[in-house]
Formats: sequence, C-alpha cells, structure tokens
Amino acid sequence: MKKPVVNEKLVKAYESGYEAFSKVSLRKNKFFHHAANPMPKNTTLQKEWQRGWNTAYFKNLEKLNGLGTRS
Repeated sequence: MKKPVVNEKLVKAYESGYEAFSKVSLRKNKFFHHAANPMPKNTTLQKEWQRGWNTAYFKNLEKLNGLGTRS
C-alpha cells in the first residue's frame, strides 16, 4: 500500500496555526491572542496557518457553547 503524499510544510503551518490559538496573555483583565499570522500573504502556507487557527477557534467555541454552535 502506498503512503499518501503529504506536504510537510503545509502540515507544520496548519499545526502552528492550531497551536497559536491557545497562546494568550492577560492584559487589563482581558485575554488577548499573541500571534498574528506569520506566513507570507496570499500563499498556501498562510491559508493553512489560518485554517489551523480557525479549526482551534471553532473547537473551542463548540466546547464552550455545545455542539452545533458553529452554524
């Protein structure tokens, strides 16, 4: 059986975006996310990073509000 072809750079960009969602700091009694998208604009890496961040955001939203709140 063949191993699926996966671009490691895209996987790392996705995972980096996913992990960036959980990095927050407390300023003036409010939590703020640390990271902006560090990837070059209008690239596949940028889109994958954003997709990872969005996935983490919606998983957190569903955890807070229950399943099905995404729609």
